[in-house]
Amino acid sequence: MKLGDRTARGARTMLLALGVALLASGPADATTDVIKRSAENMPQGVFDALLAPVTAGKGIYTNMTTIQDTVPVRVAYAVPGYVWNVMCNFGGGVIRSLTGVMELPVGLVLLFTDAEMEPLFDPAEDNEGLINLDQFEDVYRFKVGIDYTTGG
Repeated sequence: MKLGDRTARGARTMLLALGVALLASGPADATTDVIKRSAENMPQGVFDALLAPVTAGKGIYTNMTTIQDTVPVRVAYAVPGYVWNVMCNFGGGVIRSLTGVMELPVGLVLLFTDAEMEPLFDPAEDNEGLINLDQFEDVYRFKVGIDYTTGG
């Protein structure tokens, strides 16, 4: 077989493969929401973990001023409640980063389909954070210092 025959045969094979790929490709309404959420959660979970002492302190203060408990209960709750909230918020930040890592390959696969995926870790979506920059939400949502011990 001559070199020219192999080149022509290779070109026909490439065109055939391209045609099959174009026919098999998904619809054009695929979104990047899962990849975007993954890119937000990976680095921001680290900030959540680092801000856990501040977030826990804010949560304890809010609970002390809004819940109508007696003074002895408030005093007894302060230290163990703070330690518990720090651990929960630190763990929530770590889990947020890990779910961002887990959503990345799924988001890359879903990029070629019209399917969507619900968040793996809802508190990052539902709860309030210490810092929320919602004005850039369409491009990159910056929401850190999330209190994982309160309901959303």
